[in-house]
Amino acid sequence: MNLALADCHRQAATPMPHTTWALDVEPFREHLALARRKLKAGDHLYRAGQPFNALYLVHEGLLKSCLLSSDGREQVTGFRMRGELLGVESIGLETYGCDVVALADTEVWCLPYYAMLGVCTGNPALQSGLTAAVASEVRRDHGWMLAIGTLAAERRVAAFLLNHAAHCGQSQFVLAMGRADIASFLAVQHETVTRALAGLARRGLIAVSRRQIRLLDANALRVWVEDGAAVH
Repeated sequence: MNLALADCHRQAATPMPHTTWALDVEPFREHLALARRKLKAGDHLYRAGQPFNALYLVHEGLLKSCLLSSDGREQVTGFRMRGELLGVESIGLETYGCDVVALADTEVWCLPYYAMLGVCTGNPALQSGLTAAVASEVRRDHGWMLAIGTLAAERRVAAFLLNHAAHCGQSQFVLAMGRADIASFLAVQHETVTRALAGLARRGLIAVSRRQIRLLDANALRVWVEDGAAVH
């Protein structure tokens, strides 16, 4: 693999959360009566098969998106935190394409999709903001798809921690999602997540106490993840 291609792989295989475009709802509130919806942990925001009529912007809390197999097994397809959109995967469909469940007390903005499109008509600034936010979600999901397909299991866990820390804006945080959900999202075994966290702690890259995580050297951790992407 040449150096240029290796650089491309490193960039593509490590999701960069700081590139996420947060949608500003205030300009839309000048034209639409937008409501917030509150959920408790375990509540469904929507289910696969329900009519698609809105996007949702997380105001606070944490949600997971997931698909159910015919035998009832759950596959986590993503997590969404403050400032992130839900429902993008269902644009162009008549119904929502997945389930979305709150993992903690959560509040979201309800963004009626077709009304939003109507408001954007003839308003380039609003249209640009909505398009950028949707495109950002697509890029983020694409980045995770590449990371999961490219990185070894332990490096996937490290990339997940880097992503979470960057979103929180601090090196110490609590993982509100369970390790089983993290494992499902990263396409690894539950035990693999536990072993990966222990391994990263032994390397001196993180400190772990139950769900409390502290990145001891985020730069070294990022370089280690990127080095793993470069060898594929």
